[in-house]
Amino acid sequence: MSRTLRPLLVLVTAAFAWVSLLWAAPGAALAQDPVTWGVRPAASADHGDNRPNYSYAAEPGSTVRDALTIANHGDRPITLLVYAADGFTTAGGQLDLRPRGEQSTGLGAWVSAAQSQVEVPAKSAVDVPFTIAVPADAGPGDHSGGIVTSLAVPEQSGGVNVDRRLGTRIHLRVAGEAAPALAISDLAVDYRGTVNPLGLGSATVGFRVTNTGNLRMSAEQAVSVEGLFGLGGQERALTVPELLPGAHLDFTVELADVPPLVRLDAEVRLTPKVEGVDAGGQSGDVTAAAGAWAVPWSALVLLVVVVGLVVLLRLRARRRRVATDRRIAEAVREALDNDRTPADH
Repeated sequence: MSRTLRPLLVLVTAAFAWVSLLWAAPGAALAQDPVTWGVRPAASADHGDNRPNYSYAAEPGSTVRDALTIANHGDRPITLLVYAADGFTTAGGQLDLRPRGEQSTGLGAWVSAAQSQVEVPAKSAVDVPFTIAVPADAGPGDHSGGIVTSLAVPEQSGGVNVDRRLGTRIHLRVAGEAAPALAISDLAVDYRGTVNPLGLGSATVGFRVTNTGNLRMSAEQAVSVEGLFGLGGQERALTVPELLPGAHLDFTVELADVPPLVRLDAEVRLTPKVEGVDAGGQSGDVTAAAGAWAVPWSALVLLVVVVGLVVLLRLRARRRRVATDRRIAEAVREALDNDRTPADH
């Protein structure tokens, strides 16, 4: 089954500027939130009840029919806009929807709501039917988007238009060849030592994970570094959140207490997981490796200083020995010269 995806709450400020989505339980809002309506997938004989979101499998050229339930919890009627949008993965690894002013070219463009604007009476709920017309040339694999509601007339707060939005996600898997695949690129490792010759440094491993396949995927990953002969190894376990097909996420991993063992090797290993129902083909582990120099400069400088002092002391000792030998030789020569002097008559 697909992971639970809850209806989104989006706050747009500064003349409808789009900000990140906030998720709440289906049909509910936080106590301090002024949103007075909720949305959820409508009960359906074809698709089931109590669904956390919309999830379908369809053939190219087919049509999917469903409905959105909008419940007004407030004491007065509200007028809402209803529209669909493409999904995408943010730079922070969250799933989000395109803003209303941005044209959708994927699943968001395939969805048609029966009403683009609906009035919901106080303390009541209405269903808004919609259809998904899957193009005949739709590529196989996962397509993601959502159906969204927002106030037809934005609220005013401090002279700023505030557009509050609620919606649910739609995941559609088009039949065809499943091609799950994750790739690692731009792997680089950097080492930073310490002034202390005997101290440990830190390694920074940076890389990008890209969903190069056609299915939604996440992964568990291990980032490790080690010195020559496998010495001084460190490892960090991380999770790659769900990535839509074509999406990527950049990682920067800091590893502390890494000894400077001249050469540092880094490896990233991914264990991919296909998201959603009927996951199809699975992909094996993905690995990438890179290296960097981890030269113990402080230790080398200390060694050079020590070696320099030893050489200097030996040179001084040699000069003293040469000077002493020269004085001895001169004294011996003078003594010999005195022995050769003729006696006076």
